[in-house]
Amino acid sequence: MIPCFQVILTKNLSVLKKIFFFLALFWTGIITFLCLIKSSNIPQVNIQNLDKVVHAFFHFVFTSLWFLFFRKQFSNFKISKLLIISVGFSLFFGILIEILQELCTTTRHADVFDVLANFSGATLAVLVIMLLNKYNKLDTFN
Repeated sequence: MIPCFQVILTKNLSVLKKIFFFLALFWTGIITFLCLIKSSNIPQVNIQNLDKVVHAFFHFVFTSLWFLFFRKQFSNFKISKLLIISVGFSLFFGILIEILQELCTTTRHADVFDVLANFSGATLAVLVIMLLNKYNKLDTFN
């Protein structure tokens, strides 16, 4: 009975890992698409600094999803190390997108403040994850 339970548990963890991976990859694709399309294709909203809030939201979700995947992929790592990896990945990706906007588009330009907004979203994700971990709410995703 116990070996059968272990196989089912291992299979479920593998499925959950795949789900987190595909969600994180999908979200990465959405960010890439939205950040590299012509700016004229994006609806204009006249709210000051709304784009910075959007960048922060993008990277909050980005960091959270990649953290959940890394947590399943590297279950023997400490949460603090996985958070550093997730934020580093978010920062690297955000800078790469800004470079691509400058080099590969004619209607978009690199912006240091976008990178800061990305980092703010990633930092907020870390704070939420640490808070959830403190109250053992992350165990829901095991």
